[in-house]
Amino acid sequence: MNKYIYILIILMLGASGGMAQQRPDTTFVTELEKPIFAKGQGLAICIDAAHNNFHTSETGFSPFSKVLRLDGFVVRSVSETLQMGLEPLKDCQVFVVANPLHESNINNWRLPNPSAYSEKEISHLNDWVRTGGSLFLIADHMPFAGAAEKLGRSFGFEFNNGFASLEKEENEPDLFNQSNGRLVIESLPDKNISRITTFTGSAFKYPPEANPILLFKEGDFSLEPEIAWQFNDSTKTISLEGYSQGAIMDYGEGKLAIFGEAAMFTAQIIDTPQGEFKVGLNNKEMAPQNLEFLRSLIKWLSD
Repeated sequence: MNKYIYILIILMLGASGGMAQQRPDTTFVTELEKPIFAKGQGLAICIDAAHNNFHTSETGFSPFSKVLRLDGFVVRSVSETLQMGLEPLKDCQVFVVANPLHESNINNWRLPNPSAYSEKEISHLNDWVRTGGSLFLIADHMPFAGAAEKLGRSFGFEFNNGFASLEKEENEPDLFNQSNGRLVIESLPDKNISRITTFTGSAFKYPPEANPILLFKEGDFSLEPEIAWQFNDSTKTISLEGYSQGAIMDYGEGKLAIFGEAAMFTAQIIDTPQGEFKVGLNNKEMAPQNLEFLRSLIKWLSD
């Protein structure tokens, strides 16, 4: 069996509660050339933990947090909602939201997928970004894209609540590069990045003023099941031509980075009866430039 097909199969099993399980790679260690800041001297990056997030700084995004700290940033978790205002984001320069989930979808990955954020929270976040904050919003495949749809739409981004895929001959991870016309890197500080790998996320439409980085083209598609990971011949399929899986945009005095895939930014291990498989930043064969891409994106957000 092709190793990439096998990796995606076990990812699916892990996400759906089967015999495979995914966990953060706590052994992931990397050395960074030229950290952005001296240790502990960087800006404060806050990671949401108040909206049933599948990834937090202590769980699935702990390797993500490790990279930020190696670059000198101060990382802290935000466990309070923004219902009463922006006090929980005091002193935060960048706010990271990774895979929020409405309480009704905890252990229930079927439609409907209501918003994880209230109207008041969305309004407060809009004000925070407009006046100078930077929001890094990551909403993976269903049900997470549905839970983030209202928040994304408030900034002009429309998440599709499905399972996005590039057109490809084999069921490999999705490769966005310049040769296949799906990677546009000029809007980020590091112009030397030539390929980005993602692992089964969502797609979104973006406003004209946004700069898309990861582009879908004709032939790319999204599967939209009633229950996550349960596909059959009647599962709805839509074309993703004109959609994106990653974009950035200035918003008032602040900045936005919107992405439809989370595993690309962290390091995970998939445990199966056949052994361990590394997925994300810890797999240099599949994703050799994802680390550099993450650092470039964070540098842009914190500039």
